[in-house]
Amino acid sequence: MKQFLRHIFKSSFSIVSVVVVIIFWTAVSYFVVNASIELYGSEDEEEITPIESVDNTKEKCNVFGIRLYGEVVTYFSLDLFDTEGNLTVSQTSSSEVRSIIKKAEEDDTVKYVVVEVDSPGGSPVAGLEMMNALKKSKKPVVVFGRGVMASAAYMAATGAQTIFASPFTDVGSIGVTASYLDNTAKNKKDGLTYVDLSVGKYKDTFNPDRPLTSDEKILIMRDVNLIHEGFIKTVAENRKLDIAKVRQLADGSTMLGEAAVKNGLIDRVGDIYDVESFLEEEMGKKPDICWQN
Repeated sequence: MKQFLRHIFKSSFSIVSVVVVIIFWTAVSYFVVNASIELYGSEDEEEITPIESVDNTKEKCNVFGIRLYGEVVTYFSLDLFDTEGNLTVSQTSSSEVRSIIKKAEEDDTVKYVVVEVDSPGGSPVAGLEMMNALKKSKKPVVVFGRGVMASAAYMAATGAQTIFASPFTDVGSIGVTASYLDNTAKNKKDGLTYVDLSVGKYKDTFNPDRPLTSDEKILIMRDVNLIHEGFIKTVAENRKLDIAKVRQLADGSTMLGEAAVKNGLIDRVGDIYDVESFLEEEMGKKPDICWQN
């Protein structure tokens, strides 16, 4: 009998112990869960940004800046990026410029767009697209030329309402080139023979491993002259110059800042500080430029 009672007592003690442990951990879990909800909110609540990461004291910029550097292209080729997504060459795309202009138009705090140019040119299509983006912008545009503002980059710049350049900036180069390297002499020396398997008389034009035919050269120069004439008309229209004067200047050469002002290719000689002073005078407040690229 005593052994039976001892067995009952031990069993009851074990059951009570288990119940006490379960009650204890239930209470702890309830406290932790409720404390977490109070601190962080439930999963169904909207995510709250920590107060310290929000800076409401800084005024939003009132000028968007675009850096038009390097080669002028229509888009960035994917093979020009490294493994971390960084562009490995100096280029500016017309797609990028149009995107920034659109972003500026949608921001009510932005009053001006500044384009800083240091480019020898590039694609005439890209230059024309950039020019149209600047010209059609709902926000006034100021361009500042630095080391070089030439060819397609200058074409793009003419879309702005006001153009600055330093006294030593190379401005202009209103011309077109389609030149390339002919490898035929080198191939002959190296014992290489080019085999033409193309279909269409002009399909293989611009192949550097054979010389141009006279017909191909005529065809290419036809297009080069058309682009050149379009460049001249664009400059004359945007800069409000007599087309005969622009045609006279359109020999492919550049000129420095003072000469560019004298010939009407730009409006003012000055540096970035002069641009900022101009913006402050126009806006009635100090410019805060946010560079977008």
